Amino acid sequence: MKTAFIGAGSMAEAIITGALVNGALQKEEIVVTNHSNQKRLQELTEKYKVNTSYDHETIFQGAKVIVLAMKPKDVKEALQTIQSYVTSDTLIISVLAGVPMEFIESELKQQVAVVRAMPNTSAMIGKSATGISLNSAVTEQQKELALQLFSAIGLTVIVEEHLLDAVTGISGSGPAFIYYVVEAMESSAEILGLEKDLAKKLIIQTLTGAAGMIETSGAKTEELRKAVTSPGGTTEAGLNVLNKHNVKNAFIECITEATAQSKRLGSRFQKQEMKK
Repeated sequence: MKTAFIGAGSMAEAIITGALVNGALQKEEIVVTNHSNQKRLQELTEKYKVNTSYDHETIFQGAKVIVLAMKPKDVKEALQTIQSYVTSDTLIISVLAGVPMEFIESELKQQVAVVRAMPNTSAMIGKSATGISLNSAVTEQQKELALQLFSAIGLTVIVEEHLLDAVTGISGSGPAFIYYVVEAMESSAEILGLEKDLAKKLIIQTLTGAAGMIETSGAKTEELRKAVTSPGGTTEAGLNVLNKHNVKNAFIECITEATAQSKRLGSRFQKQEMKK
């Protein structure tokens, strides 16, 4: 199944990596292009043995799936480029934050199957948390195809399109928020004199263990937190500092702001649509 990727950044690479590792796609089926960064395309060719090109016929002719993975600001130009290659059998998959399916349909000027997805970069190791939405033109076969592709790179859930902004804030941007916490833990370990590699092992295992407890214990996260927090103990002392600085509220604001930015990005495309 020929699959064309427009965009060769970290998200496109993550999807390609996961799809190849899990067998959802074969390297000879993949062709990748970008705006002008030939060096980046060469890197992907050398690393994954996929096809790369700037020739439109080579890239899009006969492609059953076209993945939009460029910067959102470049989507209009990309849609104009592919318009003549899109047929009733083509599946458009967009991983662009804030770009509504309605905008994609309108720019292509035809009824076309569109899947909008919000994966995260953990796709590279098959651990993405991906939300997808489907428009009314997506067939059952195309739906299964999209589920197969994204399930190959992690957990996939189908949601209504208006909820994708929240998915963006929670799991799309989420890994960066977790890495931010880990950065703080690493800095603390350094200040306290723990050797860097040892600290990294301890932090990774702590994160893995906590995630496992949340997944398997059946307890609420509040209950799990309280179970670790003995009165007058070390955990309580640390949590008191977090509460003093309103860290919980800061994280809530962080995620809601990421969600709001996704909505703002989407509103720009909706305004463009209204001006036509």
